[in-house]
Amino acid sequence: MGKIIAIANQKGGVGKTTTTVNLAASLAIAEKKTLVLDFDPQGNASSAFGIDRSQIGSRGTIYQALIGQTQVADVIQPTEMDCLFVAPATSDLAGAEIELVGAFAREGKLKAALSEIQREYDFILIDCPPSLGLLTINALTAAHSFLVPLQCEYFALEGLTQLLHTVSLIRQNLNPDLKEEGIVLTMYDSRNNLANEVVKEVRTHFQEKVFKTVVPRNVRLSECSSFGKPIVLYDIDSKGCLAYLNLAKEVLARNQDQLLLAESQRTSLGKQPVRSEGWVGHS
Repeated sequence: MGKIIAIANQKGGVGKTTTTVNLAASLAIAEKKTLVLDFDPQGNASSAFGIDRSQIGSRGTIYQALIGQTQVADVIQPTEMDCLFVAPATSDLAGAEIELVGAFAREGKLKAALSEIQREYDFILIDCPPSLGLLTINALTAAHSFLVPLQCEYFALEGLTQLLHTVSLIRQNLNPDLKEEGIVLTMYDSRNNLANEVVKEVRTHFQEKVFKTVVPRNVRLSECSSFGKPIVLYDIDSKGCLAYLNLAKEVLARNQDQLLLAESQRTSLGKQPVRSEGWVGHS
């Protein structure tokens, strides 16, 4: 069964979509079948894979799947990478928050939709919108864990407190099994004293929940999305790519037992297991 990770932070501009796209691509390089679910009405993750949102047409988006007009499997599109797929979004998704207000079991719509395809993937990464509204609540209800990109600046810590409060409420009422995948520090500038203080404070407070990998400020990371490519296809030798390859290695290590279980289940169902022995990440 695929691991569903909600990548969430209600503060915008912290590297959330960049982390979703490039972590997914790095997992795909490791031959883990990965789906990016663009759950942000801005559709930035879709654009980062080169999808022209104006040309999606009758195939539909995650919006149609969420409101029951189609199946998630029907909206999934391939990318340039063999093991990487995307369920795109457009601005129509913003209407879902209003349409679902009066719906029965509204917080569980995404969970129900993903149940049909979950076993087909090793990882499903949900790029949440920069808010704590109904879309993010749906994502956290559907997820097994959540990953928080945290910008290395002072006010980022305030947003993290709000997110963790929301997670606590979701655990109490909707998804008691929701775990912390971890916190990844982003947009780090080693020359900035405040950034170094934030890193120190976050590691002291959250300890092993913080990934060892720190994503630096990197021009190539900023450029690659505008070219519709993840960083591994745009500049694999850049510092930004190095960081996300290392982050993927950490995520794989944290999920080793579940991945082995998923492979054994695929084998028992007569499917060929996906292997990653040939992948050598940067160290």
